[in-house]
Amino acid sequence: MRISDDSIKRQNANPLYQTVGIRLESAVDGSAVSVLDPRPNTCWPFEKQPHGGMLFTLMDTTMAWAIQSKLESGFSCTTIELGIRYIMPARGSKFCCRAQTLHQTGRLSFVQADITDAGDQVIATGQATFRIIKMDLI
Repeated sequence: MRISDDSIKRQNANPLYQTVGIRLESAVDGSAVSVLDPRPNTCWPFEKQPHGGMLFTLMDTTMAWAIQSKLESGFSCTTIELGIRYIMPARGSKFCCRAQTLHQTGRLSFVQADITDAGDQVIATGQATFRIIKMDLI
């Protein structure tokens, strides 16, 4: 399944993405790609170096969209756990996260992702477990 361009446009307009600088680019068949153009107020304690929490948020949301792209209508997902490893400092003005669903059961989904800088250097990697939930339970 593919998340429609209209849905992506709506998601990219949400206040969190706007505040942080996240933009979902695609979500198709268990894979998703998002970009972070960090806002100056998210770069702390160093200028042009986003706080690790911003990278975590980028990874978490991109992973969720990878899963969402495989789910039937009426279902969503929520993070159970996400382990992230920061390999090198995040310096620059653009970062890309690519997430891939590895395995899905009836209630769980397992995902991995990498974040790269503008030079395509891997700066963070992670894996996560998400719970699949029915939307009427929310």
